[in-house]
Amino acid sequence: MKPHFAMFAAYNGWANDRLYAAALALPREDYLADHGAFFGSLNGTLNHLLVTDRIWQRRFSGAGPVHAALTEIVTDDLDELARLRAAEDARLIAYVDGLTEAQIAGNFTYRPITNPVEVTQPLGPALAHLFNHQTHHRGQATAILTRIAGRDACESLDLIQFQRQTGMGLR
Repeated sequence: MKPHFAMFAAYNGWANDRLYAAALALPREDYLADHGAFFGSLNGTLNHLLVTDRIWQRRFSGAGPVHAALTEIVTDDLDELARLRAAEDARLIAYVDGLTEAQIAGNFTYRPITNPVEVTQPLGPALAHLFNHQTHHRGQATAILTRIAGRDACESLDLIQFQRQTGMGLR
C-alpha cells in the first residue's frame, strides 16, 4: 500500500500546484467572491482544504497547527495561502514517505472536531479519505474557476495526467 499512498501524496501536491497557479491568475475580487460553493468562495474552499489537511496530519503525527473549525480562514492572502499549501503538501509527502507498511495497516486514535468522541481506525483508510477529500473539494474549486474564467482556467487535474507525466502508478 505504501507505493499507492506515496503516489497519492505526490499527486496531491501536483494537483494543488496546478490549482493554485490558476487561482493566482484571478482578480482578487473574484477569488474572494461567494460563488455558491459549499464554502462560498474559492478562498473559503482552499482554506478548508488546508485546515482539514492540517487537522488530519496532526491526528496522524501529533504535530502541526491546531484548528478548531472546518470553516476557519487561515488567510485571505492567496500568495500566503499558496506558501502554506506547498509546505503542507511537502509535509504530507514526507510523512507518507516515512511510513512503513505495518504503520499503514495499524490503528490510530483521534477525536473529530464535529463530534469529539474517540475514534480508532486503521491508518490506511484514513489516508485514503484525506486524498479523496482533497479531490472532492478541488473539484469544487475548479468549478468556481470555470465559472469565473472559463473551461481553460485550470490545467487538467486528472490523475492519469499526473501518472503519465511522472511515471508514478504506471509500474
